[in-house]
Amino acid sequence: MKYSRSIARGATVAVLGLAVAFGSGPLAAAGADESATLSGIVLGVGAKESQRVVSWYTSTDAAQVVQLAPTSKVDHGKFPRNAQTFPATVAANTVNGGYNGHTTLDGLRQNTSYSYRVGSGGSWSPTYTFKTQDFKGDFDFLFFGDPQIGSSGNVAKDGAGWLDTLNVSLAANPDAELLVSGGDQVETANTETQWDAFLAPDKLRQYPWAATIGNHDVGGKAYEQHLWTPNTDRSAPFYNGDPATRSGGDYWFTYKDVLFIDLNSNAYASGADEAHIDYVSDVVKKHGDKAKYTVLVYHHSIYSPADHANDGDNQLRRQDFPTAFSNLGVDLVLQGHDHSYSRSYEIKNGQKANPDEQPGATQVAQGPGGVIYVTANSASGSKYYDLTDPDVTQDPNYGPDPLNPDNHWANSVENQEHVRTYVKVQVHDDKLVVQNLRSGTCAAPNAAVELGKVSWCGPDSGASPAQPVGSTVDKVVIYPYRDHGHGHGHGPFPGEPCWVLQPGKGGGHATATALS
Repeated sequence: MKYSRSIARGATVAVLGLAVAFGSGPLAAAGADESATLSGIVLGVGAKESQRVVSWYTSTDAAQVVQLAPTSKVDHGKFPRNAQTFPATVAANTVNGGYNGHTTLDGLRQNTSYSYRVGSGGSWSPTYTFKTQDFKGDFDFLFFGDPQIGSSGNVAKDGAGWLDTLNVSLAANPDAELLVSGGDQVETANTETQWDAFLAPDKLRQYPWAATIGNHDVGGKAYEQHLWTPNTDRSAPFYNGDPATRSGGDYWFTYKDVLFIDLNSNAYASGADEAHIDYVSDVVKKHGDKAKYTVLVYHHSIYSPADHANDGDNQLRRQDFPTAFSNLGVDLVLQGHDHSYSRSYEIKNGQKANPDEQPGATQVAQGPGGVIYVTANSASGSKYYDLTDPDVTQDPNYGPDPLNPDNHWANSVENQEHVRTYVKVQVHDDKLVVQNLRSGTCAAPNAAVELGKVSWCGPDSGASPAQPVGSTVDKVVIYPYRDHGHGHGHGPFPGEPCWVLQPGKGGGHATATALS
C-alpha cells in the first residue's frame, strides 16, 4: 500500500465572527424591524442563459420580491423607479422554524451588469451584482468538489479554505460563467452554522451556483430550501428516503452549447438508477439536439480512485450507468464524493475504448460513445481521501491499469497532494479543455493539514515541495465525436473509427491512433 493512496441562533462566538467577517450572517433588511432578517442569499443557475435564480432564508412569510436593475442605473445604492421586481415564493422552513424564499430572474440581456436586492417596501438586503456575457459562443465554467463545511471538526477553518478557493479561482478566471457543484456543501444536512459558512463568500451572490446534492446534504430539507434548482423532477424515485423530510431531485438546464443534467446519485437502489437513466434519456431526447455537448453532474464517483472505489453502491452504479451514458452521447461526467482527483480514459460501454491510450495523455479524440469521467478533489481542504490500490478481491471488475498498475484501470490520472484544487472546463466549438488547478498549498487555510488529519502534504506523498497556487495538476484537451458534421452524435455509430491522440515524443506532434 502506498501512503499516498490509503440559521442556528445559538451559534458560538467564533462562528458568528466568521459570518461577520465573510458577510454571510443573518442580516436585518435596511430600515426593517430587527426581527425581520434575511440570510443565506445565493445566486443560482437558471434554466437558460437569460435566467438566474435567487434563494434566501427569511424570518417572515410577508410578501417579498427581488428588485433588479442594470448596475449602470443604480446610483449610490438607489434603484431607479423602473427597476424590475420579481415576486418570490416563500414557504415555511422545516429546518429552523423560519421561512425560505426563491424567485427566478428572467429576461436578462447578454453582456450586462445587473444589481439586485431582496426585500419589500423600504426594507432591503444589501445590493449585490452579477454580469451576463454573450449568450452564444465559447465559455468557461468552474467545478468544485465537496466543500463539506464542518467535516474537519472546525467550521471556521473549513469556511476559510472554501472562501480562499472561490477567491483564488475567480481571481484567475473572472469571466467564468458558472460555478458547478460536486455535492456535499456541508457535513451535516440541517446544521445551519455550516450552511452559514458555506454561503458566506460574496462570490456566491455574484456568480451562479449550479447545485448538486451529496450524501451529506440529502439527510434533511436544508439543501433544497437553500438552493432552488430549475426544471427539477422531485418525484419519489429521485430521493433517497422520504421526500417530505429529505432533499433530492434530478434537474437540467442549458447554457450556450451545453446541456447540463444533474442527478441525485444518493438514490440508486430499488430501480432508482433505472429511473435516473430514463430521466437522462428523456431530457436528451427533448433537448440534446440543441446542444453540442452533454455534461452529466452527480456526486458519487463511479470510477473512484480512493476510499469509495469499491463501495457496494459504486459497484452497482458502475454496472448501471456507463453503457447508458455511452448510448446517450454523453461527453463529460463530473463527480465528487472521493475528495481526490481523477480523470478517466475514454470509456465506452464501461470499458476503456482504446487499450493503447496512454496514462496522462494530454489530448483525446472521442469516438462514438466515448465518455470522460472526472472526479474533483476537496475545494475547501476540510477532508482528503488518500488514493487506494486497485483491489480485485473487493471488485474483480475494477482492477489495476495494465499500463500503470498503481492506478485503477479506468483512470488515466489519479492525484492526491492534500492541497485544495478546483477544475476549470473551457467549452469551445470544437473541443473541451479540462484542467485541475491548485487553489492552495500546504499552508493555511488547509484544515485537514492544520488539524493533523493527514500526516503529509505535497506531491509524491509529500516527498516533493508543494507547488504554487494556480499551478496545474492535470490538463487534457478533449475533441468530441461529431456525426459527420450533423451535430452531436447521440449514441454509438457502428463502423466509425474512434481516434485517440497521443502526445508526441520529445515535444513533437501528437499522433492519432484509430480504434476499430
